[in-house]
Amino acid sequence: MINTETALKEAMTGIEGTLGAALVDYSSGMALGTLGGSKDLDLSVAAAGNTDVVRAKVRTMEMLGLKDEIEDILITLGGQYHLIRLLKSRNNSGLFLYLALDKERANLAMARHQLKRIESELDV
Repeated sequence: MINTETALKEAMTGIEGTLGAALVDYSSGMALGTLGGSKDLDLSVAAAGNTDVVRAKVRTMEMLGLKDEIEDILITLGGQYHLIRLLKSRNNSGLFLYLALDKERANLAMARHQLKRIESELDV
């Protein structure tokens, strides 16, 4: 098992093209930890904004009567991928990992695979 700091370090160094990573509580919209980012990528703002995305998708699934779980949410921008992975383990409900990736440097399939591995090892 790894802690938040280690998980974010693994995301930043182990996933090619990562610009920033955060662990977010989508009940409150607060980032529990961040690493990376820049003046153009404020991870606290991204955490709050992506909380709205997750909440909207959860509400929509409820309204549709879907009895499934969100694995991840991908937002594709002109130059970046934004990847949101909801944590599923019993201890981590209500949390998600957020990655901002440079579209030119990142391999999206590998990023999703690595983020899933990090999630499986994370203990908050």
